[in-house]
Amino acid sequence: MGTRLPLLEDLPDVAGKKVLLRADFNVPVATAPDGSQTITDDYRITSTLPTIEWLRSHGADVTVCTHLGRPEGRPDPAFSLDPVRARLEELAPGVRLLENLRFSPGEEANDPAFVDMLVEGQDLYVNDAFAVSHRAHASVVGPPARLPSAAGRLLAREAEVLSGLLDAPERPFVAIVGGAKIGDKLGVLRALSAKVDVLVVGGGMSYTFFKALGHEVGASLLDERHLASCAELLAGDVEVLLPLDVVALAPGSHIHRGQPAPDGERTEVYGRDIPDGWEAADIGPETRRRYAEVIATARTVLWNGPMGAFEDERLSAGTRAVAEAVAACPGFTVAGGGDSVAAINSYGLADRIDHVSSGGGASLELIELGDLPGLAALRAASNAPRA
Repeated sequence: MGTRLPLLEDLPDVAGKKVLLRADFNVPVATAPDGSQTITDDYRITSTLPTIEWLRSHGADVTVCTHLGRPEGRPDPAFSLDPVRARLEELAPGVRLLENLRFSPGEEANDPAFVDMLVEGQDLYVNDAFAVSHRAHASVVGPPARLPSAAGRLLAREAEVLSGLLDAPERPFVAIVGGAKIGDKLGVLRALSAKVDVLVVGGGMSYTFFKALGHEVGASLLDERHLASCAELLAGDVEVLLPLDVVALAPGSHIHRGQPAPDGERTEVYGRDIPDGWEAADIGPETRRRYAEVIATARTVLWNGPMGAFEDERLSAGTRAVAEAVAACPGFTVAGGGDSVAAINSYGLADRIDHVSSGGGASLELIELGDLPGLAALRAASNAPRA
């Protein structure tokens, strides 16, 4: 097994060769009343251009494959790649794009026959789809067993940053983990607790920690199945910071994502004991100050997950405060996860963070398990550097 990922430079001479490029062009597409479709954010396409340009400048003939949405193994016009194909033709004229990989059940099933179809007529394979490299799908793990293969520029950078972050971070190393569901993040929290100096917790998962400490959480999100795991993390060697106060919605109030709240819906700030009927949905002002102070002292920061329901303006101050603190931190900063990235972009802070990861689930799985099926497949390719 190779000790590192094969890079573009580890491929045989690509001049005149046909290259299958696995990209992640799972972009947001808006459908107009007349049925026409428009890409609303082409970042996932433009982020793969450095790889495409390297291959083409060295004489390769590039064919791209990607998925879009969840068509459940059958053709569905709603998930056609026509708008993606049109945008790719504008950005990289002459690069072919296959139809949606997930139109075939063979993709998610990792069917060898589907892999054979993908690699037929191809000479080389490049994976630049970090965001799906935690999936053992046909287009991710199949081609490296059949063709000389390499990591594209985007995937190689993601793997380098995230692996280096865990192997040799500058200290203090602070990880901020938010999000709603504690069950989704427990493995990551456990893995990080063995790596970081301070573990900062926010978001809906906080209230299961509150309950584990004996506090009342009102109508806040709670997963009693994981109370013992939260208590175990709190009793461990790493310092775990929980919110000191929260912003809670009054009984009868609701989270309003992307639209103003009706008149009469109230929020109040409470400590760790939340009254019956009240729903905590953001960190409070004292917590915002404390978290910002801790982040400011860090030499390495990893942030994944919002501090609350930031799409509701009343509940956005916590996520904004953390985003601004990460952006202002003089240490090496990494942010990932769809919601975190959305927040960073909405606040205009992306260019002040050292690395914004393109992979939500893939980033978390790499942190938790130390490897991904797509990365392992590349290291096993015939041309991969050997130890």
